[in-house]
Amino acid sequence: RLVEGDNSCSGRVEIYDRTEWKSVCDSDFGPEAAAVVCRELQCGLAPAVPGSAHFGEGAGPTWDRELQCVGNESLLASCPRGAPREQPCNHSRVAGVICTRAPTQPLSPLPALGGTAFRLVNGSTRCEGRVEFHVLGTWGTLCASHWDLEDGHVLCHHLNCGFAESIPEGGSFGAGTGPVWRDSFHCSGTEAHPGQCPVTALGASPCPPGNAAALVCSGPVSLRLVGGGGRCDGRVEQLRDGAWGRAWAGPWGLREAGQVCRQLRCGEAQAAHAPPGPPRAPVGHEPGPTLPDTSVPSEGLEDVGVVCEGSRRVRLASGAGRCAGRVEIYTHGTWGTVCDDGWDLRDAAVVCRQLGCGAALEAPGSAAFGPGQGHIWLDGVNCSGHEGALWDCPAAPWGQHDCGHKEDAGVKCS
Repeated sequence: RLVEGDNSCSGRVEIYDRTEWKSVCDSDFGPEAAAVVCRELQCGLAPAVPGSAHFGEGAGPTWDRELQCVGNESLLASCPRGAPREQPCNHSRVAGVICTRAPTQPLSPLPALGGTAFRLVNGSTRCEGRVEFHVLGTWGTLCASHWDLEDGHVLCHHLNCGFAESIPEGGSFGAGTGPVWRDSFHCSGTEAHPGQCPVTALGASPCPPGNAAALVCSGPVSLRLVGGGGRCDGRVEQLRDGAWGRAWAGPWGLREAGQVCRQLRCGEAQAAHAPPGPPRAPVGHEPGPTLPDTSVPSEGLEDVGVVCEGSRRVRLASGAGRCAGRVEIYTHGTWGTVCDDGWDLRDAAVVCRQLGCGAALEAPGSAAFGPGQGHIWLDGVNCSGHEGALWDCPAAPWGQHDCGHKEDAGVKCS
């Protein structure tokens, strides 16, 4: 985007990277890159590329590498990039652009999208189809290369379509006719709509023709889990008379919690508990209703909670960005680490692929990214490298280990 100018076709150059806007150093931004920016924003040509913070110094971080555009690219994301800077750019040297044409319509950068800016088209219902979103005055399609189930869950929730049942092969609902966006969403599953998810907007490889992202949602649901770390753990709520509220009457244990988890396609229950306190030990297998009894008055219902298998996820902590760091797994309602016994590049490859972070470069152990806290969930991990998730690999049973946090495993991805 261009900010602090007379309109959205002039101003200081800013790039949205992961979760924040970053200014660009004038030494990393030439007339070729400026031409691409004006073209992408539908603002004509770029006769002026003022540097030295002509439109103000801005605030926050700066983009850390050169944009090596040729000038004929249609999107800034298509431009090659140089190696990262060793030192950040001084804010007094940030770049600006003045394009030849003022905008003829409001511009909506991707991170600001919300409301009805997303839709599913060409499916048999409104809750399945090709993923499209509205930007720069037109509907475009999303490349399927980095579109995954967590991203789909957020979009289904935003469209009041329940949760994501599947991510069909790219192009399953047609290729679309608008522009193709190659942005990579990195949703955790807790966001209200995809526009709140971290986004990698630059550096994506070209999208194969016709590879438009697709999604099949469950359709509207009457049960949900809220207040947890994702859609598969939290307090159980039921939709009653158009409002969400307490969901359960009668006994509550692993059997009943399992019924909720299975209905929400979240696997089996790991724990049943009663919020707002912390999760407690499972309370047994008492008989109970298959579904909440909607005939029970709302004042007879209680707060109950559940942690399902589907709440498991992995992250890399304490590294330089989301693609390097200490391996941490969220399961049984809490984050824990992985022991480095037998930890190697094949194990790291599964983590990198699971996070959409490319190939595994290193698999350091001995708490290379600092010692973690809490449980050590896995020990003796022995992946082939082709598993879909780290917990699909052979390993000791959950929580069984002979390690300390000084042996926490780490990963560096490409």
